[in-house]
Amino acid sequence: MADRIISILQCTVCKNKNYYHASNKKKEKKIEIKKFCKKCRKHTLHKMVKS
Repeated sequence: MADRIISILQCTVCKNKNYYHASNKKKEKKIEIKKFCKKCRKHTLHKMVKS
């Protein structure tokens, strides 16, 4: 578990940090996922930000 990093997913509409995602250190790709935002109350695009 030492090779995992925890990143935060942030909503692109309201800039609210909603989700945490554990990913491999070797694959440092930017993640973009459509997730449900509690503040916007709809599915929006969430991007990975530095923790």
